[in-house]
Amino acid sequence: MDQALLEKYARLLVKTGINIQKDQILVITSPIECASFARLVAQIAYEEGARDVVMNWRDELFSKIRFMHGPEEIFEEFPSWQQELYISHVRQGAAFLTISASDPELMKDVDPDRMMKAEKARSTALKEYYEKLMANKNVWCVASIPTQSWAMKVFPELMEDEAVEELWNAIFRTVRADQEDPVASWKAHKSNLKKRMEFLNSNQFKLLHYKNALGTDLKIELPEGHLWLGGSEYTPGGVEFIANMPTEEIFTLPKKTGVNGTVVSSMPLNHNGNLIEEFSFTFKDGKIIDFQAKKGYDILKKLLETDEGALYLGEVALVPYDSPISNLNILFYNTLFDENASCHLAIGKAYPVCIKDGENMSQEELIRSGVNDSLTHEDFMIGTADLEIIGTTIDGREIPIFKNGNFAF
Repeated sequence: MDQALLEKYARLLVKTGINIQKDQILVITSPIECASFARLVAQIAYEEGARDVVMNWRDELFSKIRFMHGPEEIFEEFPSWQQELYISHVRQGAAFLTISASDPELMKDVDPDRMMKAEKARSTALKEYYEKLMANKNVWCVASIPTQSWAMKVFPELMEDEAVEELWNAIFRTVRADQEDPVASWKAHKSNLKKRMEFLNSNQFKLLHYKNALGTDLKIELPEGHLWLGGSEYTPGGVEFIANMPTEEIFTLPKKTGVNGTVVSSMPLNHNGNLIEEFSFTFKDGKIIDFQAKKGYDILKKLLETDEGALYLGEVALVPYDSPISNLNILFYNTLFDENASCHLAIGKAYPVCIKDGENMSQEELIRSGVNDSLTHEDFMIGTADLEIIGTTIDGREIPIFKNGNFAF
């Protein structure tokens, strides 16, 4: 891979993604397969003034061994040293970069109950960390680079090296790293997203009605004071960052008890190394009262059993079907990319920043405002070429938001 292009991408993550500040600590969470790139990011972070860089390595192959052979009780525990790593650094105002790259089906033979116990123990132990990030108290960014197993899942018809190179090229295009000036390209992209946000925020829609030929017929109420966000975000101190690279979405939160109807997935969901395919949810008064899945039913069931909040929606995101990522015609089997090729929703915890003054509200105030809380937040894709969304304003006007899968304005 072209070293100059790798350095351009790494610098984009440091300067635009997390926007490292002088004397700030950077915590990088990375698969061990991505070590060389993670080290490059670390070097650039130091060059840009980081006080220190902390490496948090992950080994998914060992994780599978642990899930397959470890005693049952260890999955209800979370190591105190790992908790301290996250909590101590988030309290110090550290920046967090996560490299998301995993084998989409590595964990298909693992007992889903074990995985859910482990995920719940992790979410409980790191609740403060997740709450600070979802309220943008700290800068954070999720990005990705290829691994061999992931690349072969995306491009099974290619030889291993060719698949990895093809996935690199796709990632570079989606994050605009292949542009002569990626920073300028991102500036223009953020400006375009802002125009969409301004239209949605100015209308303050009360209700969104989704319909398509897959069987989606869903009505989503939006709470009073909701905010549409997208592109870059800001910390309370005014530091701009981009939480997902790539990103094509504009998103807000639903009213917890205001979702009714059925929604059908349009892409597989990769959850903890397992694929969930051809699934649907039926909602009444915000709560999932029925669900189906052609593949991964037990995985989906365990996800919905995380806690009460996992049965409610926490995010509503709009992405045109005719988007740069969608037009690649690649199924990435990675939510970071697939969610930016398709309109999507998320079950579980809502982003407090998506409601006016939400980042300053107590948990009780957020609940009273209709904001869902949960230990989980899981995106799933619902966009199609024929998706239509009609928005109803507070004064009863109906305005097309999506027509034939794309923005109608």
